[in-house]
Amino acid sequence: MTKAIAVTVWNEFRHEKSNAEIGKIYPEGMHGAIAAHLNAAGGIEARTATLDEPEHGLTEKILAGTDVLTWWGHMAHGEVADEIVDRVQEHVIAGMGLICLHSAHFSKIFRRMMGTTCSLKWREAAEREVLWATKPGHPILAGVEDPIILEHTEMYGEFFDIPEPEATIFISSFAGGEVFRSGCVWARGAGKVFYFRPGHETFPIFHDPRILKVVENACRFLAPAARSEVTVSHRKDIGWFEK
Repeated sequence: MTKAIAVTVWNEFRHEKSNAEIGKIYPEGMHGAIAAHLNAAGGIEARTATLDEPEHGLTEKILAGTDVLTWWGHMAHGEVADEIVDRVQEHVIAGMGLICLHSAHFSKIFRRMMGTTCSLKWREAAEREVLWATKPGHPILAGVEDPIILEHTEMYGEFFDIPEPEATIFISSFAGGEVFRSGCVWARGAGKVFYFRPGHETFPIFHDPRILKVVENACRFLAPAARSEVTVSHRKDIGWFEK
């Protein structure tokens, strides 16, 4: 029997508790909506973790048992402890997948993995977005309609300050004429990172089965076949060039 993919769905879980309207959209939090879909998808076992848990819910034991970590943050990026960012980075380099959603482009962990400012243009105006698939045949696009049209969302626009993606899965166009690289993949060490743009907290994006299908596919694509231990060796340690 194939082992289920272990996914940890991480969320600040602040907007849902501080804003009644957002709480109505996501009574179990955005993390709860995402995890519910993943657990119903088959072959995935999802758990949740949030900012205010001890060690932000991301203990060494939890991360060691996580194949893919999804990350949503917005209002409290600065409250994420640097030692937890270090820990997550180490696990990604060793093979764990990382999916950063929407405003997680400004999270400490995404900026760490990218090495850039990750800045962009934005406008919150409940406008139409069209997500165009740009990599036909990619596993993240399996069973996903093209294009995905979201009638009400927040605009993100270029320039998006990220390293050139190794694969660009989606490009979005908006009512104001802006475009944006909305689905991007990078390799980092033995692990992979996927950034996916949709997911503003005031819209029910994570109740949309098309968006959840992309997240599900990304979990399957990013899951490592095996973890590796990344070490730095010197010639004398390896024994090369010794007479």
